[in-house]
Amino acid sequence: MSEIKIPELAESITEGTIAEWLVKKGDKIEKGDPVVELETDKINVEVNSDFSGVITEIISDEGDDVEVGDVIGKIDENGEASGDTEEDSKEKPKEEPKKDSKEEEQVIEDKDETSKKEETEDDSTNDVVASPAARKRARELDIDLSSVSPRDPLGRVRPEDVDAAAKGEDKKKESKPAPAKKEEPKKSEKTEFEKPVKREKMSRRRQTIAKRLVEAQHNAAMLTTFNEVDLTEVMKIRSERKEKFVNKHGVKLGFMSFFTKAVIGALKEFPYLNAEIQDNEIVLKDFYDIGIAVSAEDGLVVPVVRDADKLDFAGVESKIGELGKKAQDNKLGLDEMSGGSFTITNGGTFGSLISTPILNAPQVGILGMHNIQKRAMVMPDDSIEVRPMMYTALSYDHRIVDGKDAVQFLVRIKELLEDPYDLLLEG
Repeated sequence: MSEIKIPELAESITEGTIAEWLVKKGDKIEKGDPVVELETDKINVEVNSDFSGVITEIISDEGDDVEVGDVIGKIDENGEASGDTEEDSKEKPKEEPKKDSKEEEQVIEDKDETSKKEETEDDSTNDVVASPAARKRARELDIDLSSVSPRDPLGRVRPEDVDAAAKGEDKKKESKPAPAKKEEPKKSEKTEFEKPVKREKMSRRRQTIAKRLVEAQHNAAMLTTFNEVDLTEVMKIRSERKEKFVNKHGVKLGFMSFFTKAVIGALKEFPYLNAEIQDNEIVLKDFYDIGIAVSAEDGLVVPVVRDADKLDFAGVESKIGELGKKAQDNKLGLDEMSGGSFTITNGGTFGSLISTPILNAPQVGILGMHNIQKRAMVMPDDSIEVRPMMYTALSYDHRIVDGKDAVQFLVRIKELLEDPYDLLLEG
């Protein structure tokens, strides 16, 4: 009998959650076939079988948390695919001797009563979140799980909660007779709320996002500075060149390529925003791997455009489109999300007017783009014109980036975008 184990996926991934079993008990598989989809804090990966044979046992169910090296199933390399496995056949009881009609009727009646009792118990307890040990303890003490008050903040009933409820029942029985019917509704869950609530388990990726965002705020001296950009010239270029650009390169000329190039230009002038802190050292990066935040189904992911300074506008747009599609299809690889020296996030796609982006640690800078709005602006000659304006935000780690450099960095981005011909020439 061979074992299906969680393999080493990457240096930074040591655990995951079983998202979906791709096979079932009794299935015949070949070596290299995918057997289970594992959700990690970064990506979903398929675990392949190291053996050929028949699935005889599935140990860990969907939704279970597992670690590298855990055995989640077993394979019989000599088995034959069928509805019943070898282990099932061993567990089948021997044929019982025939009973007379009265005995059979009595057995059927007993089974009916037992099944009715189990169905009634299941209806009242299935909606209660409880550990298997707590359910077993409740059956032993004849305690209704829906009447147990959990001490767990997430509402999960544990064995000690059942014991406490049993002691409370004993005291009630001593003081007054037991009521004929329970007044509590069957489907209520004991929480700190008086009104109905719905609980759902956080995905592993969402847990990791939450953890890292809190760590970024706790471990960095984060500040945000703001500015606004007149995008008249950028929109003019896009309008004039969009058809030729698509015909030549097969991708649209979007705003992200302009902002990516402007960020790279500003990073070259203010290198401390393209750095990170390691112990007591500042690591200044001589490369420009720009992370582009993308909203996926399970939360925000940040795929990285490698060596973005060496790509032209079409190369940047093409790479961003490719990574965005992979993010939506949940097909990003670890190498496509690791590293990165600076991040750009565009809340404007959802209508955000202004926000304070959180650092993507260990990076020390992140640029926030926002919604473009037409506003009346006073020109240098005191005339008033309607211009397409965008608020920009730069969050930075004040431990190594001074306020002066952060403000000037954002001003430089503004200058490059308001006169983008330098970007076109350099790009």
